[in-house]
Formats: sequence, structure tokens, C-alpha cells
Amino acid sequence: MSGRGLKAMDSRTKILKLVAKAVRDWNLIEDGDRILIAASGGKDSTSLAYALSAARRMIGKSYELEALHISSDFSSNCDKSVLADRMASWGIPLRDVFVPVVERLKPGREMNCYWCSTQRRTELLKYACEKGFNKIALGHHMDDIVETFFMNMMDKGALRSMPVRLAYKKYPVSIIRPLAWLEEREIIEFADAEGILKTSCTCSYGSNSARKTMRARIKEFTGASGTAKRRIMQAMTSGEHSLLEE
Repeated sequence: MSGRGLKAMDSRTKILKLVAKAVRDWNLIEDGDRILIAASGGKDSTSLAYALSAARRMIGKSYELEALHISSDFSSNCDKSVLADRMASWGIPLRDVFVPVVERLKPGREMNCYWCSTQRRTELLKYACEKGFNKIALGHHMDDIVETFFMNMMDKGALRSMPVRLAYKKYPVSIIRPLAWLEEREIIEFADAEGILKTSCTCSYGSNSARKTMRARIKEFTGASGTAKRRIMQAMTSGEHSLLEE
């Protein structure tokens, strides 16, 4: 086996084991779940789709998967045929919904990432409820969760982050984040080995400079240690009330 093949095998094993661990630790999946994967076409959600399909035996639950890609009126740089073929190879049907994100802007308002994310989340919830899905799987990873915790603490004075498991009160749907124990660099390693990085979709609109700044700060005080970030995650889940479950 080539060196690239060995690298792919190692990264596959890692992502499967850590996704299965997150599912067990936060009870993210139960028998009979119908899970809708928010498939942006990027490295994170695509890696998540692979892991949820391939880790069924490790997870030990029976569940159904479908992926939803939300197209918009400002970002169309995603080759959906490649994404659909990849999902099909994993036994996951891919659906596509168009959302006029820019068109929905109120007069005088400028396009921004927050507005786009809320519109996409609304459509995900709408689709999940209409089609009978009870879980929506998002591709946020450990770095996203840790960064959000420190951003909320320093900017808002609030001790909270992205919940790994969120049960909505108004909808019969829960949000789950099975990549919670994976660092972004581990996902990049897997996506590179599998050829996902070459065809992944990216948003050309902009980036969150505040998140980039926080990421640099965390890298500095943890020494880029994955162990340190996992301990931060453990601290957020310890005690009577977990910061990662709502």
C-alpha cells in the first residue's frame, strides 16, 4: 500500500472513532433516527457525511441519512454533481433547495454571514419538519466550539458555546454536532487523503475576522495542543450543567 493509502487509512480510523465517541458521550443518535445532514459541500460537512455512513457499526444504532444542500443567489461555486456522486457512493441521497438569501434582505441592509446562516438554518428546519427528520447534523468541529466559547465569554460575558446537542422546544427536531471531538486539522488531514479538499465548495463572500483572531489567540495559549483543547471541551461538559447541551 502506498504512503498516501496508509495516510488515508489512518485518518479514516481517527475520524470514525472520534465521531463514534461523540455520539456515545452526548447520546447524539438513537435507533430509528432520521438524520438530515446539512451538506454545504465543504470539507467539514462532507467528512461528517462519510463518518456517519461508515461508522454505523461503531455507533451501534440503526438510523437513516439524507443530505440537503442549500443553494443561494450569491454563491454558486459548488459542483453539486461531484457532491451528489460522493454522497451516493456512501449511500446518502442528496437533495438541493434554492434560497434567495440576498433577495430576502430588508431595504438598507447589507449582506453578511450571520444573515446567510440564519436563512439557511431556517430552510434546514423547514425541510426537516416537512420530510419527517428528527435530527439535523451540522459539521462544526472542536475548534469551532472552543472558539465560540471564548468569543462569547470575552465579547458577551456569557459562559456558553455551540451545543453539541440542542433540542428545539418549538420544533420536533434536534441539532447534533458529531464532529465535536475532532480538530479542524484532523478533518483537513482526512479530507486531503480522500481527495475531498480538491473538490470541496467554499464561500467566496467573506470570512469572520473575529473568529480568526480568536483562533490565533487559542493557538498561542494552548501551544496548538489538541490535548489542551480537548481538556477545555471536557471542562465545558463537567459539573451539574453542561455548556454543550441544551
